[in-house]
This record gives sequence, C-alpha cells and structure tokens, in this order.
Amino acid sequence: MVGVSTETAPVRVMIVDDDPLVRAGLAMMLGGAADLRVVAEVADGAEVAAAVRAHSPDVVLMDIRMPRMDGLAATEALRATPHPPEVLVLTTFDADEHVLRALRAGAGGFLLKDTPPAEIVHAVRRVAAGEATLSPAVTRRLIAHVTGPGPTAPGQGRRERALRLLDGLSTREREVALALGQGRSNAEIAAELFMSVATVKAYVSRLLTKLDLNNRVQVALLVHDAGLV
Repeated sequence: MVGVSTETAPVRVMIVDDDPLVRAGLAMMLGGAADLRVVAEVADGAEVAAAVRAHSPDVVLMDIRMPRMDGLAATEALRATPHPPEVLVLTTFDADEHVLRALRAGAGGFLLKDTPPAEIVHAVRRVAAGEATLSPAVTRRLIAHVTGPGPTAPGQGRRERALRLLDGLSTREREVALALGQGRSNAEIAAELFMSVATVKAYVSRLLTKLDLNNRVQVALLVHDAGLV
C-alpha cells in the first residue's frame, strides 16, 4: 500500500529591509529551517505590494526605516488588502514609538533585530500558524512601553471606545481578552482559566470576530487602551 505523505508545504517568507547585509543574514537564518522558505527579498516598502502579488508569501518580515516608503506605511497598505500575509515588524528599541502604529495596522507582532536566530525562526512559525504573539518576554516589555504613560498613552476617546467594546463581551470572553493583554500564550491562558487550549483558541477567534480585529495583538492593545492592564 502506498503511504500517504503528511508533509505540509513550507511557510513562505518575504524579507523587506533596505540593508542587503540584514536581508542576507535573515535569508541564511530562515533558509536553514526545513519548514520555512524565503521566496522574495525586497529593499523598500514601495516594492512590497508588487512582490506580494508575485510571490504570495505567508509571512512578511518588515523593516521600519526605509528610504521611499517606510515599513509602517507599507504594513498599513498591505493589511488593508484582501487576504493579506501576516506581518512581523523588524525594529529596535529606539523606534518603539512607531511599533504601536504597526500593531494597530494589523501586524502580527515584531522582532528586535538582535533577537537570537532560534527565536526569530520560532516567531515566524507562530505567526504563520495564526499565533500573532506578544511573546517572547521582550515583546511584552515593549508593548508595555508603547502603551504606557507618556505621549503614546491612549486618549480619552480611544479609552472610552475600548471600554465600550470590552463591556460587550461575556465574562469568559473578557477574562481571555485580559489574559491576552497580559501577553499570555494560549497554553498559559488555558492553565490560568482551567480551559483546554482548543477552547482558548475558539475564544480568541470569537473575540476577533466580535471586536472586528485582525489578531490577538490588537485585542491586547484594546485592553491596554481601556487601562485594564
């Protein structure tokens, strides 16, 4: 009897960065993972839309600072299209005031450029699987920074809107939303709320539909806007 292959297609990744050395390093790093495939490299945000149409990536690694169109504008334009790929923003701490804009646009998360290679590979896999994420711990720290006191703190109108949306949730939905705002993974939420991981995933999907959001990062930001974490 002929066996049935259980192999799945590799995750298709596109790298967007104006530094050729960064692109080469990322391509080499990701190319070493059997389940990832770099399908395109782009040097500017202005080239992203055409490259996505040509290569159909599952995940785009997006730099912020580029000469013609920066990664923020490119992310906003890309996520506004039908069935866009996931976006992971590449950044450094000195650019963290821009990260919030990227996450609100629908980016699945971000990576620091000095993140260890194994963590970058893991983050790409998680985002490709729909696990837009607030971890590892450095991500939680940066999210707390950009949503904390100061010029990036939510205005009164945004806070009232966030509270209104969260008030429309059931008690259990609200508990899951708060856990997302604290940067919890599905497994951590399951343990904390005595639920199965599958049930947590179902609640996250329900939250995205009910709140009309793209991913769990945006749920977390809504919780931060409401001042609940």
